[in-house]
Amino acid sequence: MDTLDNYRQILQNILIEYAQLPYAYGQLERQLIIDENKNHYLLLTLGWENKKRVHGCLIHIDIIDEKIWIQRDGTEDGIANDLVNAGIPKNRIVLAFHPADIRQFTEYAVS
Repeated sequence: MDTLDNYRQILQNILIEYAQLPYAYGQLERQLIIDENKNHYLLLTLGWENKKRVHGCLIHIDIIDEKIWIQRDGTEDGIANDLVNAGIPKNRIVLAFHPADIRQFTEYAVS
């Protein structure tokens, strides 16, 4: 399996696990959106909490130039940890939600 296919499979497996986690309150659901052709991965939260509409992005990841770009990470422990535990090297993961000048101080790729 080449690198791109491996990254796609790892992302799908991790995101499917997150999508299956139940909510403890509200009428909320998770919606997983995967575009393998353009390498976009989104996990949305939507529904109703009390009388308020909820619609938001929990996780947004893109694969760009064979690196994992985490655009949005609303998880408690950080999805980058899950990616590393699944075998993706830190130098192949970009924490894109940090400004470019801050990324150099993380353990992950700058770009």
